[in-house]
Amino acid sequence: MARGTEQYSCQNCGSSYRKWQGKCDECGDWNSLIEDTVQDAVPKGLTTGKGRNIVFTSLDTQSPDYTRHLCGLDELDRVLGGGFVPGSSILIGGDPGIGKSTILLQAVGMMAKRGHRCTYISGEEATRQISMRAHRLGLADSPVQLASANSVRDIITSIEKSAQAPELLIIDSIQTMYADNINSAPGSVSQVRACAQELIRLAKKVQCALMLVGHVTKDGQIAGPRVLEHMVDTVLYFEGDRGHQFRILRAVKNRFGATDEIGVFEMTDKGLCEVANPSSLFLSNQDKEINGASVFAGMEGTRPLLVEIQGLVAQSQQATPRRAVVGWDSSRLAMILAVLDARCGLSLAGNEVYLNVAGGLRVQEPAADLAVAAALVSSISDIPVPENSIIFGEIGLSGEIRAVGQTDARLKEAAKLGFTTAIIPRGSKVKEASLKIIEVEHLAEIVRLFTGTKSEKKRQES
Repeated sequence: MARGTEQYSCQNCGSSYRKWQGKCDECGDWNSLIEDTVQDAVPKGLTTGKGRNIVFTSLDTQSPDYTRHLCGLDELDRVLGGGFVPGSSILIGGDPGIGKSTILLQAVGMMAKRGHRCTYISGEEATRQISMRAHRLGLADSPVQLASANSVRDIITSIEKSAQAPELLIIDSIQTMYADNINSAPGSVSQVRACAQELIRLAKKVQCALMLVGHVTKDGQIAGPRVLEHMVDTVLYFEGDRGHQFRILRAVKNRFGATDEIGVFEMTDKGLCEVANPSSLFLSNQDKEINGASVFAGMEGTRPLLVEIQGLVAQSQQATPRRAVVGWDSSRLAMILAVLDARCGLSLAGNEVYLNVAGGLRVQEPAADLAVAAALVSSISDIPVPENSIIFGEIGLSGEIRAVGQTDARLKEAAKLGFTTAIIPRGSKVKEASLKIIEVEHLAEIVRLFTGTKSEKKRQES
């Protein structure tokens, strides 16, 4: 029999220690270690015991194609790669109140109306509370099997003994589930790991799509052991700012589809509504000339997305000027400011710099460098970016502008929304474009673009 050993596990990152300490050395979180009793992984004599023979196959073995189940939410189906795969496991995380339970209830309700067997099990809410939300969303007549339970043993027994296994199983949330053979509280590292493992095994056995809801830490990572994200097939993050009505569903891992795919939703009193053309929502006043604003043509997975970048450079009265960034990488902003100073002669050391990505979206690709630089130079020179223009390109440390991929998709999306000019890196591979193309090779050309515009404006005024 395997003997139990005592250890202390971090509830933030899952790291294990032989004895208690106040601070986790891995994630730096304080007072996050709790006592956890685990069983030895390899009992004595396992290597000499008798086991069954494993069947080996070759790499060219033909496997049957998976029949995906569409839930009816096109944005969710898009992020999943074309719908739910039977036997797959999906983990979705997000901040409290962001809308995780709402979107899952909408998905399971619409999928059940299509004739699929769906089960929704909540460990956080009573069935009456979920029913009230279903009435508000207009899904009360959907034939969904609803239950409130926390015991994994009871859940597995009920599903295995049912006449027909569900095609979609929702567990809300994995941190509230417990296995009665683990001597620790629900939400602990060992409980989350054991419960997830048993539920994934059940999903593969009965060939149902499993969707687990996960809480997140203060850093935005899914709480519990990191191995949880390795165990599942797909990891989704539900992002958004409570000050904005938009919600972004982002795939960071997907064994059955593309990663870095996003779905855009709008929060309303009737639930989450799909946004078919998110570029038009993330842009504001694109038909007006505004100083310190540029339009970036980005890519989110396979979807082109246009978003407004806002920059402000102001005089500072402090010894250390502020650098505030919302929706972008602050270290990349520091690099662009250094390049503007060293390669273009723009001294910004004594100025406060503010950068904002409109609409609550978070931009991660380096192709936004040129749009950020254009917004900052526009704010400094008090000259707006050319009307109806989009900008994209990566900036190197020497000031050169590097080409980025999927240029044609970015230009096509811009032309569809009425833009007429594109400022892009020189040497970009453009097959055909209905926009006026302005190619730039060095960041100094962007500075001269605004400087020349300002000189021309003064000349016309005189």
